[in-house]
Amino acid sequence: MAGKNTGRKLIWVTFQRKGYHYYPGAPEDVNYLQDRHRHLFKFKVTVEVFHDNRELEYHQFQNKIESWYDSGSLDLDHKSCEMMADDLYLRLVEEYSCGTPRELRIDVSEDGECGSECYYTL
Repeated sequence: MAGKNTGRKLIWVTFQRKGYHYYPGAPEDVNYLQDRHRHLFKFKVTVEVFHDNRELEYHQFQNKIESWYDSGSLDLDHKSCEMMADDLYLRLVEEYSCGTPRELRIDVSEDGECGSECYYTL
């Protein structure tokens, strides 16, 4: 039926930031991770929308999230990609909770080579 919204809709935005972290409990074969080191952290945020005409406008959504990381390079101490996703999730809850549960996925990678996918309800 034309015009009928029959599927689930999700939008996504990406951004990246330079940052530094370390892994104090790194196993012996990757013990170099125990020292502070640099990555280009890449983020992808996917969120459910309830209609198909820019309920959340991509550029506004991206600009808002990027503004939370505008202090230059990230100094993350011992935080993992999963911890970084959890931190971003908490900010998104503050800003975008609407009373109706939304699917949310936050991907954070180190240099686009390895990372995490974390699933939440917003």
